[in-house]
Amino acid sequence: MASYLWRKYADYVYTKWERTLLWDMIEPYKRPKSFTPLITIYVCAFYTGVIGAAVTEQLYKERFWEEHPGHDVPLMKPMFYNGPWRVMRGDVPAFIKK
Repeated sequence: MASYLWRKYADYVYTKWERTLLWDMIEPYKRPKSFTPLITIYVCAFYTGVIGAAVTEQLYKERFWEEHPGHDVPLMKPMFYNGPWRVMRGDVPAFIKK
């Protein structure tokens, strides 16, 4: 049984070496991998985030208008950023001043 396993292992190592040698010779002539799938995933992820942000902001506005009809909607606080942030055009929201 041990000699059988050693023979199988030797065959495996030898054929592995043959395959490596063969692919090392062929590899310089292979076509480079395409970036198209990666770019597609990144573009889809970006637009998913943009659509998600737009939907979230719209829901925030609707909720505010239900509670305070006729008032201006204050800026929405960033969801995933808890650090300091400034408002470039406009006033700082009341929940930041607290």
